[in-house]
Amino acid sequence: MNLKQSQRQNVKLRLGISGASGFGKTHSALLLAYGMTNDWSKVAVIDTENSSASLYSDLGNFNVLDLKAPYSPERYVEAIKVCEEADIEVIVIDSITHEWNSTGGCLQIHEQLGGRFQDWGPVKKRHQTFIDKLLQSNCHIITTTRRKIDYSLDVGTNGKSRVVKHGTKEVTSEGFEYELTVNFELVNDQHLCKASKDRTGLFMNKPEFVITSKTGERLLKWCCAKPVVAQDVIDKINSALSVSELSEIYREHKSFQQSLQTQFINKKEQLEKLINPKNFSQNGHTNHA
Repeated sequence: MNLKQSQRQNVKLRLGISGASGFGKTHSALLLAYGMTNDWSKVAVIDTENSSASLYSDLGNFNVLDLKAPYSPERYVEAIKVCEEADIEVIVIDSITHEWNSTGGCLQIHEQLGGRFQDWGPVKKRHQTFIDKLLQSNCHIITTTRRKIDYSLDVGTNGKSRVVKHGTKEVTSEGFEYELTVNFELVNDQHLCKASKDRTGLFMNKPEFVITSKTGERLLKWCCAKPVVAQDVIDKINSALSVSELSEIYREHKSFQQSLQTQFINKKEQLEKLINPKNFSQNGHTNHA
């Protein structure tokens, strides 16, 4: 056993996109993947949706692996290995719902074993092999997940009623979201989304938005960013040329506001003295007379 210093650069992203049918899961996943690679040849889609990914071939020449039934955990693992051996950088699994709730998936395996509570043991063990492969892969992975559909009658801005489709619970194993770096939930057929889980801090509690390739670029930049340390902030403080620039540094680094309070105050007084030296006494402190 050896200790090593943590480095975000070694982390591979695990991203999820969930939504009801027609909300844009596949299209959003492809744009994310391209933003993370800027090279369609380094993107592969494991397609369980009847070759639906190929409908977006106008976006670029990405790779497609058509995965047919049975959708057992082992078949998903095999598909991921094929992508890894082809030096793919980003794997899109579209979708993982089939591994749980389709022909040859975990729910059917459980039924075939007898459907009893004790029959979940071997099923969960097989499912865990898929989860482990997903987490341990040396590729970035984006998963799409279907959500159960519900409908509501809403009143539009024109005063007319209309039927609106909503996605509710994800159709996959309970707790899958917790394995992800970020989980995007598409909320309507206009492709608007929100983050239901976010370890990056880039999207949580932010307004709804549409996923583009820029979203993938932001995620990759976060993944490769060097962690900010106190000395980095001190260097910025010392190089500030104005009070407004110093204020911006202060707002940008909230986690260092308390520990570096003295440095911020001293630099602020130094800058103010340069602007109006008459307001300072001979000992260097503000003259309030």
